[in-house]
Order: sequence, then structure tokens, then C-alpha cells
Amino acid sequence: MKLGILVNTDRHAGDVVGITKAALAKGHEVIIFMMDGGNRLLGNKDVMGLCNLDGVSMSFCDHSAQKLGISKEGFSSKIGCGSQFDNANMNSMADRVIVL
Repeated sequence: MKLGILVNTDRHAGDVVGITKAALAKGHEVIIFMMDGGNRLLGNKDVMGLCNLDGVSMSFCDHSAQKLGISKEGFSSKIGCGSQFDNANMNSMADRVIVL
């Protein structure tokens, strides 16, 4: 199963990490897309570290990041800088989607 996690607030960093690791432990793949206030988690080392785990793909909305003044400098190349097209792809590919 593929689990999508749409992160649009910065209030649930621990949940993003915990749900992702629990899904991986069950053998699932996880797709994470961050937008709006969720892009503030791009500064959270625990959330950002998820991109290094096998079975996780991550991307964020560049438009939202620019609007919030978030610099893309120093991000892992494993984290996609994209658009709402990435959100649409996640929703299309995922079997289930959680919104945090």
C-alpha cells in the first residue's frame, strides 16, 4: 500500500514522523507533500530526515515556500521542489491520504 501524507500546517511534526515510520514498519510506501504552513517543517531535522528512509518520497510546494520566505538552500536532492502537480500525483498514486 502507498500512504500519502499531505502536510499543510506545522503543528504535527511528531505525527508526520511517527506515522511515516509506522507505515514503513508495516511494509508500506509513503509519499509526503508539504504546502502552505506545512512548509515550515522544512526546517525540522526529524521531518527532513525522512527523505533518507527507503520507501519515502518527499516534495514541497515551491510557491508556498516562496510566499513564506523559505530558502531552498541546503535541502537534500531527495526532496522534490515542485507544485500542486506533485500534490495531484500523490493523490493519484496513493491508496490512502492523510491530511495534517
